[in-house]
Amino acid sequence: MSRPVLLLEAAGPESGHLARTAAASGHPVHAVTTTEDLTGYSPALHNLLAGTLTTDLANPQQALADTVAYARRINAAAVLTTNEYLTPLAAHTCALLDLPGNDPTTAHAAHDKDAMTTAFRAAGVTAPRTHTLATPAALRTRFLRPGMRLPVVIKPADAAGSQGVTVLASLQDADTAWQHAHTAPGMYAATGGRTVLLQQYIPGREYSVESFTQHSRTTHLAITTKTTTRGTHRAELAHTLPTQLPPALEQAIHQETAKAVRAVGIRNGASHTEVIVTPTGRPYVIETAARIGAGHIGELLHHALGINPWIALLDIALGRPARLTPARHHHATVRFLTSPAAGRLTSVTGLPRPGPDTPLVRLRARLGDPVGPAHTNAGRLGSLIVVSPDARTTAARAAQLLDDIRIEVEPHPA
Repeated sequence: MSRPVLLLEAAGPESGHLARTAAASGHPVHAVTTTEDLTGYSPALHNLLAGTLTTDLANPQQALADTVAYARRINAAAVLTTNEYLTPLAAHTCALLDLPGNDPTTAHAAHDKDAMTTAFRAAGVTAPRTHTLATPAALRTRFLRPGMRLPVVIKPADAAGSQGVTVLASLQDADTAWQHAHTAPGMYAATGGRTVLLQQYIPGREYSVESFTQHSRTTHLAITTKTTTRGTHRAELAHTLPTQLPPALEQAIHQETAKAVRAVGIRNGASHTEVIVTPTGRPYVIETAARIGAGHIGELLHHALGINPWIALLDIALGRPARLTPARHHHATVRFLTSPAAGRLTSVTGLPRPGPDTPLVRLRARLGDPVGPAHTNAGRLGSLIVVSPDARTTAARAAQLLDDIRIEVEPHPA
């Protein structure tokens, strides 16, 4: 049997794919977690694991010491994670074990957006102007500076999944926006509150770039078109890839993405870079993460391009050449289900059956659950993936399926 693989937190769809891939390849799979009862681990995933380490993942020094000791004890051949909060821990662990990983000296910049801003500026990445806000009052005084105008983005420095993000259009809402970011929920959150950032609002079309890096050489697999809600809070409603753009624009996006990946020290592993292209065709990097894209983006890569991203992640972590050449040229999209109103979920009908062109149909919410309009990615009720040989057919089929789905909600009493 091959040497063990150690996953830093195995809960979640992406980690589940990675765990199953490693086990199918003959590697015993171990997990580092922060809860003894393995909350969030399905029975199948629980049974797949050869062992677990429980440590305090909110304490970086303790978690690093415990993880390194455990990895040495099981003679781990690879340490990796799909959890954005744990990418710095993965980088430091790999460095101490002399395993393929990212630069530990800059790894925090792939999660902490305040440090990311500094790294982007030093590397010449085209990115929004960003400032730290110590208090709500500081948010107002920022508008006295030349060139700063509404709307702006208020966000926590170290959250993910759109948690705590506000597109601020009125100074009357400044205190609420600051507090929303300061108290945003997240994994392993510090009790003292989160650092709050003010970021220049960039109007334009939203994309993400899905890339893999090995030995500091980056391959961009696809550009993903992102569809989000509008208004004060933004949640992602759809991902579609690969996106066909004019060659000059695609090259410009790839150039800025490559600079961002280098700036935060990604040397071995996946990256997910969010980009906005302005109406004049200028790409701005909003942020980059040292992980594979969430929201089923890994599955879209697999279905559209024939690339197995989970095998690629495992190969990179084991120091083997990753296979990143597309085996097919299809199009894939994921559409997320959202609630039409706040209340209690009473019925979901019209869901399609999984099939060749709909390989995933997933309802994560349960009847009776409290639901509401999606203000963050956590507010989505479910998802479905559609695949076909061309972009137009994929979009039409997804629209038809969504039109057939009925979501019924019993409103909250007035």
